[in-house]
Amino acid sequence: MRIYILGICGTFMAGIAQIAKQAGHDVMGSDMNVYPPMSTQLEAHGIKLFNGFEAQHIDPNVDCVIVGNVIKRGNPAMEYVLEKNLPYVSGPQWLAEHILRDRWVLAVAGTHGKTTTTSLLVWILEYAKKAPGFLIGGVPENLGISARIGTAPYFVIEADEYDSAFFDKRSKFIHYRPKTLILNNLEYDHADIFPDLEAIKQQFHYLVRTVPSHGLIVRHHQDLNLQATLEKGCWTPVVTFGGKGSLWQAQLLKADGSCFSVVHNGIEVGEVKWHLSGRHNVDNALAAIAAAYQAGVTISAALEALPLFKNVKRRMEVKGEKAGIIVYDDFAHHPTAIEVTLAGLRAKIGNARIVVVLEFVSYTMRSGVHKHTIKNALQMADMVICKRPEQDNWGLEKILQSFTQPTFLFDAVDNLVADLRKKLKSGDHVVVMSNSGFGGIHQKLLDALG
Repeated sequence: MRIYILGICGTFMAGIAQIAKQAGHDVMGSDMNVYPPMSTQLEAHGIKLFNGFEAQHIDPNVDCVIVGNVIKRGNPAMEYVLEKNLPYVSGPQWLAEHILRDRWVLAVAGTHGKTTTTSLLVWILEYAKKAPGFLIGGVPENLGISARIGTAPYFVIEADEYDSAFFDKRSKFIHYRPKTLILNNLEYDHADIFPDLEAIKQQFHYLVRTVPSHGLIVRHHQDLNLQATLEKGCWTPVVTFGGKGSLWQAQLLKADGSCFSVVHNGIEVGEVKWHLSGRHNVDNALAAIAAAYQAGVTISAALEALPLFKNVKRRMEVKGEKAGIIVYDDFAHHPTAIEVTLAGLRAKIGNARIVVVLEFVSYTMRSGVHKHTIKNALQMADMVICKRPEQDNWGLEKILQSFTQPTFLFDAVDNLVADLRKKLKSGDHVVVMSNSGFGGIHQKLLDALG
Protein backbone atom coordinates (compact mmCIF):
# COMPACT_ATOMS: atom_id res chain seq x y z
CA MET A 1 0.00 0.00 0.00
CA ARG A 2 1.25 3.50 -0.88
CA ILE A 3 0.55 5.77 2.07
CA TYR A 4 0.87 9.54 2.35
CA ILE A 5 0.70 11.07 5.84
CA LEU A 6 -0.36 14.68 6.42
CA GLY A 7 1.17 16.00 9.65
CA ILE A 8 3.80 13.27 9.79
CA CYS A 9 6.22 14.86 12.27
CA GLY A 10 3.98 14.81 15.34
CA THR A 11 4.88 12.07 17.82
CA PHE A 12 1.70 10.08 17.19
CA MET A 13 1.73 10.37 13.39
CA ALA A 14 5.46 9.68 13.20
CA GLY A 15 4.82 6.52 15.19
CA ILE A 16 2.15 5.46 12.72
CA ALA A 17 4.56 6.16 9.86
CA GLN A 18 7.22 3.91 11.38
CA ILE A 19 4.74 1.13 12.11
CA ALA A 20 3.30 1.34 8.59
CA LYS A 21 6.80 1.10 7.14
CA GLN A 22 7.58 -1.92 9.33
CA ALA A 23 4.34 -3.50 8.09
CA GLY A 24 5.69 -3.33 4.53
CA HIS A 25 3.92 -0.24 3.20
CA ASP A 26 5.50 2.48 1.05
CA VAL A 27 5.30 5.58 3.28
CA MET A 28 5.93 9.26 2.71
CA GLY A 29 4.46 12.43 4.17
CA SER A 30 4.66 16.13 4.87
CA ASP A 31 4.54 18.62 7.71
CA MET A 32 5.29 22.26 8.41
CA ASN A 33 8.16 21.46 10.75
CA VAL A 34 10.37 18.91 9.04
CA TYR A 35 13.62 19.11 10.99
CA PRO A 36 15.80 16.92 13.23
CA PRO A 37 15.50 14.87 15.30
CA MET A 38 12.12 13.68 13.98
CA SER A 39 13.05 14.17 10.33
CA THR A 40 16.25 12.14 10.66
CA GLN A 41 14.44 9.39 12.58
CA LEU A 42 11.82 9.04 9.86
CA GLU A 43 14.32 9.24 7.02
CA ALA A 44 16.40 6.54 8.71
CA HIS A 45 13.34 4.28 8.31
CA GLY A 46 13.28 5.01 4.57
CA ILE A 47 10.34 7.44 4.79
CA LYS A 48 10.45 10.35 2.34
CA LEU A 49 9.51 13.73 3.78
CA PHE A 50 8.27 17.00 2.31
CA ASN A 51 8.38 20.35 4.06
CA GLY A 52 5.07 22.18 3.77
CA PHE A 53 1.62 21.10 2.67
CA GLU A 54 1.85 21.43 -1.10
CA ALA A 55 -0.67 19.60 -3.28
CA GLN A 56 1.99 18.54 -5.77
CA HIS A 57 3.68 16.45 -3.09
CA ILE A 58 0.84 13.93 -3.22
CA ASP A 59 0.79 11.26 -5.91
CA PRO A 60 -2.80 11.10 -7.25
CA ASN A 61 -2.43 7.31 -7.40
CA VAL A 62 -1.77 7.01 -3.67
CA ASP A 63 -3.73 4.21 -1.97
CA CYS A 64 -4.43 6.05 1.27
CA VAL A 65 -3.90 9.47 2.82
CA ILE A 66 -3.64 9.40 6.62
CA VAL A 67 -4.71 12.75 8.06
CA GLY A 68 -3.31 14.03 11.33
CA ASN A 69 -5.55 15.98 13.69
CA VAL A 70 -3.46 19.13 13.16
CA ILE A 71 -4.83 19.31 9.59
CA LYS A 72 -7.79 21.63 9.01
CA ARG A 73 -9.97 22.57 6.07
CA GLY A 74 -8.19 25.09 3.91
CA ASN A 75 -4.92 23.19 4.08
CA PRO A 76 -3.77 23.03 0.42
CA ALA A 77 -2.84 19.37 0.56
CA MET A 78 -6.13 18.43 2.22
CA GLU A 79 -8.13 20.44 -0.30
CA TYR A 80 -6.34 18.52 -3.07
CA VAL A 81 -7.22 15.21 -1.42
CA LEU A 82 -10.89 16.22 -1.25
CA GLU A 83 -10.97 17.64 -4.77
CA LYS A 84 -9.43 14.50 -6.29
CA ASN A 85 -11.58 12.22 -4.13
CA LEU A 86 -8.53 10.40 -2.83
CA PRO A 87 -9.13 7.84 -0.07
CA TYR A 88 -8.34 9.33 3.34
CA VAL A 89 -8.64 8.26 6.96
CA SER A 90 -7.64 9.44 10.42
CA GLY A 91 -4.49 8.07 12.05
CA PRO A 92 -6.34 6.21 14.83
CA GLN A 93 -8.74 4.59 12.35
CA TRP A 94 -5.93 3.43 10.06
CA LEU A 95 -4.05 1.99 13.02
CA ALA A 96 -7.15 0.19 14.26
CA GLU A 97 -8.03 -1.32 10.89
CA HIS A 98 -4.56 -2.35 9.72
CA ILE A 99 -2.54 -3.07 12.88
CA LEU A 100 -4.72 -3.51 15.96
CA ARG A 101 -7.54 -5.65 14.56
CA ASP A 102 -6.00 -9.00 15.51
CA ARG A 103 -3.89 -7.84 18.46
CA TRP A 104 -4.34 -7.94 22.24
CA VAL A 105 -4.49 -4.19 22.76
CA LEU A 106 -3.40 -2.81 26.12
CA ALA A 107 -4.42 0.86 26.25
CA VAL A 108 -3.44 3.48 28.81
CA ALA A 109 -5.86 6.40 29.23
CA GLY A 110 -6.14 9.30 31.65
CA THR A 111 -5.40 12.99 32.00
CA HIS A 112 -1.95 12.46 33.53
CA GLY A 113 0.74 9.82 33.47
CA LYS A 114 -0.20 8.14 30.18
CA THR A 115 3.25 8.29 28.62
CA THR A 116 5.10 7.06 31.70
CA THR A 117 2.59 4.29 32.44
CA THR A 118 2.55 3.14 28.81
CA SER A 119 6.35 3.07 28.79
CA LEU A 120 6.43 1.11 32.05
CA LEU A 121 3.96 -1.43 30.68
CA VAL A 122 5.92 -1.82 27.44
CA TRP A 123 9.15 -2.29 29.38
CA ILE A 124 7.65 -4.93 31.69
CA LEU A 125 6.34 -6.89 28.69
CA GLU A 126 9.66 -6.46 26.91
CA TYR A 127 11.58 -7.68 29.97
CA ALA A 128 9.25 -10.70 30.10
CA LYS A 129 10.17 -11.42 26.45
CA LYS A 130 6.67 -10.72 25.12
CA ALA A 131 8.12 -8.46 22.34
CA PRO A 132 5.10 -6.13 22.30
CA GLY A 133 4.25 -3.64 19.61
CA PHE A 134 3.71 -0.14 20.93
CA LEU A 135 2.92 3.46 20.16
CA ILE A 136 3.86 5.97 22.85
CA GLY A 137 3.67 9.77 23.00
CA GLY A 138 7.27 9.92 24.16
CA VAL A 139 10.56 8.04 23.98
CA PRO A 140 11.34 5.52 26.75
CA GLU A 141 15.09 5.65 27.34
CA ASN A 142 15.26 1.85 27.60
CA LEU A 143 14.00 1.43 24.04
CA GLY A 144 15.10 4.64 22.30
CA ILE A 145 12.05 4.69 20.01
CA SER A 146 8.41 5.70 20.41
CA ALA A 147 6.81 3.05 18.19
CA ARG A 148 7.25 -0.39 16.64
CA ILE A 149 4.99 -3.04 15.20
CA GLY A 150 6.25 -5.78 17.52
CA THR A 151 5.26 -9.41 17.61
CA ALA A 152 1.67 -10.60 17.99
CA PRO A 153 -0.37 -10.67 20.03
CA TYR A 154 0.48 -7.76 22.35
CA PHE A 155 0.25 -4.10 21.37
CA VAL A 156 0.49 -1.32 23.96
CA ILE A 157 -0.83 2.13 23.10
CA GLU A 158 -1.02 5.48 24.80
CA ALA A 159 -4.74 6.17 24.49
CA ASP A 160 -5.25 9.88 24.01
CA GLU A 161 -8.64 11.52 24.53
CA TYR A 162 -7.89 14.25 21.97
CA ASP A 163 -9.96 14.18 18.77
CA SER A 164 -9.06 11.94 15.82
CA ALA A 165 -9.27 14.37 12.87
CA PHE A 166 -11.16 17.40 11.62
CA PHE A 167 -13.74 15.00 10.15
CA ASP A 168 -13.86 12.66 13.16
CA LYS A 169 -14.29 14.46 16.48
CA ARG A 170 -14.36 11.27 18.54
CA SER A 171 -11.46 10.78 20.91
CA LYS A 172 -8.60 8.79 19.40
CA PHE A 173 -8.99 6.01 21.94
CA ILE A 174 -12.47 5.12 20.69
CA HIS A 175 -10.82 3.37 17.72
CA TYR A 176 -8.49 1.10 19.68
CA ARG A 177 -10.93 -1.41 21.24
CA PRO A 178 -8.60 -2.56 24.02
CA LYS A 179 -8.81 -5.88 25.79
CA THR A 180 -6.90 -4.38 28.71
CA LEU A 181 -7.58 -0.77 29.68
CA ILE A 182 -5.75 1.31 32.29
CA LEU A 183 -7.61 4.38 33.56
CA ASN A 184 -5.09 6.47 35.48
CA ASN A 185 -7.17 9.53 36.37
CA LEU A 186 -9.66 11.96 34.90
CA GLU A 187 -9.65 15.76 35.10
CA TYR A 188 -10.62 18.67 32.91
CA ASP A 189 -8.18 19.37 30.08
CA HIS A 190 -8.14 20.17 26.36
CA ALA A 191 -10.37 23.22 26.68
CA ASP A 192 -10.06 23.78 22.92
CA ILE A 193 -12.25 20.75 22.17
CA PHE A 194 -14.08 19.89 25.40
CA PRO A 195 -16.52 22.45 26.86
CA ASP A 196 -16.46 20.89 30.32
CA LEU A 197 -15.49 17.85 32.37
CA GLU A 198 -18.77 16.07 31.59
CA ALA A 199 -17.89 16.05 27.89
CA ILE A 200 -14.61 14.27 28.66
CA LYS A 201 -16.36 11.81 30.96
CA GLN A 202 -18.72 10.96 28.11
CA GLN A 203 -15.81 10.09 25.80
CA PHE A 204 -14.29 7.91 28.53
CA HIS A 205 -17.66 6.21 28.93
CA TYR A 206 -17.68 5.46 25.21
CA LEU A 207 -14.20 3.98 25.63
CA VAL A 208 -15.38 1.75 28.48
CA ARG A 209 -18.18 0.51 26.23
CA THR A 210 -15.62 -0.88 23.77
CA VAL A 211 -13.80 -3.14 26.27
CA PRO A 212 -15.03 -6.77 25.97
CA SER A 213 -16.54 -8.65 28.91
CA HIS A 214 -13.55 -11.03 28.95
CA GLY A 215 -11.13 -8.09 29.15
CA LEU A 216 -10.00 -6.06 32.15
CA ILE A 217 -10.19 -2.44 33.32
CA VAL A 218 -7.46 -1.30 35.71
CA ARG A 219 -8.50 1.94 37.38
CA HIS A 220 -7.22 4.27 40.07
CA HIS A 221 -9.18 3.52 43.23
CA GLN A 222 -9.36 7.08 44.57
CA ASP A 223 -10.39 8.97 41.43
CA LEU A 224 -14.02 9.97 41.85
CA ASN A 225 -14.38 11.10 38.24
CA LEU A 226 -13.38 7.65 37.03
CA GLN A 227 -15.81 6.09 39.48
CA ALA A 228 -18.62 8.31 38.19
CA THR A 229 -17.71 7.41 34.61
CA LEU A 230 -17.85 3.68 35.29
CA GLU A 231 -21.19 4.12 37.04
CA LYS A 232 -22.61 5.21 33.67
CA GLY A 233 -22.18 1.58 32.65
CA CYS A 234 -19.45 -1.02 32.73
CA TRP A 235 -19.52 -4.54 31.28
CA THR A 236 -15.97 -5.58 32.07
CA PRO A 237 -14.23 -6.81 35.24
CA VAL A 238 -12.50 -3.98 37.09
CA VAL A 239 -9.46 -4.11 39.36
CA THR A 240 -8.24 -1.13 41.34
CA PHE A 241 -4.87 0.26 42.28
CA GLY A 242 -3.34 3.06 44.26
CA GLY A 243 -5.42 3.50 47.39
CA LYS A 244 -6.50 1.85 50.61
CA GLY A 245 -8.91 -0.96 49.82
CA SER A 246 -7.64 -1.46 46.28
CA LEU A 247 -6.40 -4.80 44.90
CA TRP A 248 -2.94 -3.40 44.05
CA GLN A 249 -1.34 -1.17 46.66
CA ALA A 250 2.11 0.19 47.53
CA GLN A 251 3.75 1.12 50.79
CA LEU A 252 6.43 3.77 50.45
CA LEU A 253 9.65 2.65 52.09
CA LYS A 254 11.22 5.99 51.24
CA ALA A 255 9.27 9.24 51.26
CA ASP A 256 10.31 10.12 47.71
CA GLY A 257 8.89 6.87 46.26
CA SER A 258 12.28 5.57 45.13
CA CYS A 259 11.72 2.45 47.23
CA PHE A 260 8.36 0.81 47.89
CA SER A 261 6.73 -2.52 48.59
CA VAL A 262 3.94 -3.92 46.43
CA VAL A 263 0.83 -5.42 48.02
CA HIS A 264 -1.48 -7.63 45.95
CA ASN A 265 -4.82 -8.69 47.39
CA GLY A 266 -3.62 -7.87 50.89
CA ILE A 267 -0.34 -9.80 50.61
CA GLU A 268 3.06 -8.15 50.24
CA VAL A 269 4.64 -9.62 47.11
CA GLY A 270 7.95 -7.78 46.86
CA GLU A 271 9.92 -4.55 46.95
CA VAL A 272 11.11 -2.15 44.27
CA LYS A 273 14.09 0.19 44.32
CA TRP A 274 14.15 2.28 41.18
CA HIS A 275 15.27 5.55 39.56
CA LEU A 276 11.91 7.34 39.55
CA SER A 277 10.43 9.44 42.35
CA GLY A 278 6.99 10.60 43.46
CA ARG A 279 3.86 8.85 44.64
CA HIS A 280 2.33 9.38 41.22
CA ASN A 281 5.03 7.26 39.57
CA VAL A 282 4.51 4.52 42.17
CA ASP A 283 0.84 4.48 41.15
CA ASN A 284 1.85 4.39 37.48
CA ALA A 285 3.98 1.33 38.27
CA LEU A 286 1.09 -0.42 40.05
CA ALA A 287 -1.16 0.12 37.03
CA ALA A 288 1.47 -1.29 34.69
CA ILE A 289 2.06 -4.32 36.92
CA ALA A 290 -1.69 -5.04 37.06
CA ALA A 291 -2.11 -4.81 33.28
CA ALA A 292 0.95 -6.93 32.59
CA TYR A 293 -0.29 -9.52 35.09
CA GLN A 294 -3.43 -10.01 33.02
CA ALA A 295 -1.21 -10.49 29.95
CA GLY A 296 0.58 -13.36 31.64
CA VAL A 297 3.59 -11.61 33.22
CA THR A 298 4.32 -12.85 36.74
CA ILE A 299 4.49 -10.32 39.55
CA SER A 300 8.09 -11.29 40.26
CA ALA A 301 9.11 -10.61 36.64
CA ALA A 302 7.40 -7.20 36.73
CA LEU A 303 9.16 -6.30 39.97
CA GLU A 304 12.50 -7.34 38.44
CA ALA A 305 11.86 -5.11 35.43
CA LEU A 306 11.08 -1.88 37.30
CA PRO A 307 14.57 -1.15 38.72
CA LEU A 308 15.91 -1.35 35.15
CA PHE A 309 13.44 1.24 33.85
CA LYS A 310 15.25 4.47 32.93
CA ASN A 311 12.22 6.77 32.58
CA VAL A 312 10.94 8.67 29.55
CA LYS A 313 12.59 11.62 27.87
CA ARG A 314 11.17 14.96 29.08
CA ARG A 315 9.82 13.44 32.30
CA MET A 316 12.09 15.04 34.93
CA GLU A 317 14.95 14.40 32.54
CA VAL A 318 18.23 15.81 33.80
CA LYS A 319 19.54 17.98 30.96
CA GLY A 320 22.77 18.84 32.71
CA GLU A 321 24.55 20.15 35.78
CA LYS A 322 26.71 23.24 35.93
CA ALA A 323 28.21 24.99 38.94
CA GLY A 324 26.35 22.64 41.26
CA ILE A 325 23.00 23.54 39.65
CA ILE A 326 20.88 20.75 38.14
CA VAL A 327 18.59 21.59 35.20
CA TYR A 328 15.60 19.33 34.48
CA ASP A 329 13.25 19.14 31.52
CA ASP A 330 9.69 18.15 32.39
CA PHE A 331 6.60 17.89 30.19
CA ALA A 332 4.15 18.73 33.01
CA HIS A 333 1.81 21.54 31.97
CA HIS A 334 -1.42 20.83 33.88
CA PRO A 335 -1.66 22.04 37.51
CA THR A 336 -2.11 18.53 38.91
CA ALA A 337 0.89 17.19 36.99
CA ILE A 338 2.97 20.17 38.11
CA GLU A 339 1.98 19.65 41.74
CA VAL A 340 2.73 15.92 41.97
CA THR A 341 5.99 16.26 40.03
CA LEU A 342 7.28 18.96 42.38
CA ALA A 343 6.10 17.01 45.42
CA GLY A 344 8.15 14.03 44.25
CA LEU A 345 11.23 16.18 43.76
CA ARG A 346 10.80 17.86 47.14
CA ALA A 347 10.62 14.48 48.87
CA LYS A 348 13.81 13.47 47.07
CA ILE A 349 15.99 16.56 47.64
CA GLY A 350 14.77 17.76 51.04
CA ASN A 351 15.32 21.47 51.72
CA ALA A 352 17.34 22.29 48.60
CA ARG A 353 15.93 25.15 46.55
CA ILE A 354 13.50 24.34 43.72
CA VAL A 355 13.30 26.95 40.97
CA VAL A 356 10.45 26.41 38.50
CA VAL A 357 10.61 27.90 35.01
CA LEU A 358 7.16 27.59 33.45
CA GLU A 359 5.79 28.18 29.98
CA PHE A 360 2.05 28.23 29.26
CA VAL A 361 1.79 26.53 25.86
CA SER A 362 -1.19 24.17 25.83
CA TYR A 363 -4.47 25.80 24.89
CA THR A 364 -5.93 24.95 28.28
CA MET A 365 -3.12 26.61 30.22
CA ARG A 366 -2.56 29.68 28.06
CA SER A 367 -6.29 30.43 28.02
CA GLY A 368 -6.34 30.64 31.81
CA VAL A 369 -8.78 27.79 32.42
CA HIS A 370 -6.73 26.62 35.41
CA LYS A 371 -5.70 30.03 36.70
CA HIS A 372 -7.26 29.43 40.13
CA THR A 373 -5.17 26.31 40.78
CA ILE A 374 -1.74 27.48 39.59
CA LYS A 375 -0.74 28.94 42.95
CA ASN A 376 -1.41 25.72 44.83
CA ALA A 377 0.26 23.62 42.11
CA LEU A 378 3.49 25.59 42.57
CA GLN A 379 3.53 25.64 46.37
CA MET A 380 6.62 23.38 46.54
CA ALA A 381 8.70 25.83 44.48
CA ASP A 382 11.01 28.32 46.20
CA MET A 383 11.02 30.57 43.15
CA VAL A 384 8.71 30.73 40.12
CA ILE A 385 9.71 32.24 36.79
CA CYS A 386 7.24 32.37 33.91
CA LYS A 387 7.29 33.28 30.26
CA ARG A 388 4.30 35.44 29.49
CA PRO A 389 1.74 33.52 27.40
CA GLU A 390 0.49 34.92 24.12
CA GLN A 391 -2.99 35.23 25.58
CA ASP A 392 -2.32 37.02 28.84
CA ASN A 393 -5.76 38.51 29.27
CA TRP A 394 -6.60 36.45 32.35
CA GLY A 395 -4.30 38.14 34.82
CA LEU A 396 -1.22 35.94 35.19
CA GLU A 397 0.87 38.83 36.49
CA LYS A 398 -1.64 39.57 39.24
CA ILE A 399 -1.85 35.88 40.15
CA LEU A 400 1.94 35.67 40.46
CA GLN A 401 1.93 38.69 42.76
CA SER A 402 -0.25 36.73 45.19
CA PHE A 403 2.44 34.04 45.63
CA THR A 404 4.41 34.01 48.87
CA GLN A 405 7.65 33.00 47.13
CA PRO A 406 9.53 35.27 44.67
CA THR A 407 8.01 35.28 41.17
CA PHE A 408 9.14 36.82 37.90
CA LEU A 409 7.52 37.23 34.48
CA PHE A 410 9.41 37.65 31.19
CA ASP A 411 8.39 38.23 27.58
CA ALA A 412 11.50 36.68 26.00
CA VAL A 413 13.50 33.52 26.71
CA ASP A 414 16.91 35.23 26.36
CA ASN A 415 16.01 37.88 28.93
CA LEU A 416 14.66 35.20 31.23
CA VAL A 417 17.90 33.19 31.03
CA ALA A 418 20.11 36.24 31.58
CA ASP A 419 18.20 37.22 34.71
CA LEU A 420 17.85 33.68 36.05
CA ARG A 421 21.60 33.05 35.82
CA LYS A 422 22.18 35.85 38.34
CA LYS A 423 19.62 34.42 40.79
CA LEU A 424 20.85 30.81 40.85
CA LYS A 425 23.33 29.36 43.32
CA SER A 426 25.02 26.01 43.86
CA GLY A 427 22.63 23.34 45.11
CA ASP A 428 19.61 24.68 43.20
CA HIS A 429 17.31 22.41 41.20
CA VAL A 430 15.87 24.18 38.15
CA VAL A 431 12.76 22.48 36.74
CA VAL A 432 11.77 23.71 33.28
CA MET A 433 8.12 22.83 32.66
CA SER A 434 6.67 23.05 29.17
CA ASN A 435 5.16 20.88 26.46
CA SER A 436 7.12 22.72 23.75
CA GLY A 437 10.80 23.26 23.02
CA PHE A 438 10.64 26.51 25.05
CA GLY A 439 13.08 28.26 22.72
CA GLY A 440 15.93 25.93 23.61
CA ILE A 441 15.97 27.34 27.13
CA HIS A 442 17.59 24.28 28.73
CA GLN A 443 20.83 24.52 26.75
CA LYS A 444 20.82 28.31 26.85
CA LEU A 445 20.68 28.18 30.65
CA LEU A 446 23.38 25.53 30.90
CA ASP A 447 25.60 27.56 28.55
CA ALA A 448 25.02 30.67 30.65
CA LEU A 449 25.91 28.80 33.84
CA GLY A 450 29.02 27.34 32.24
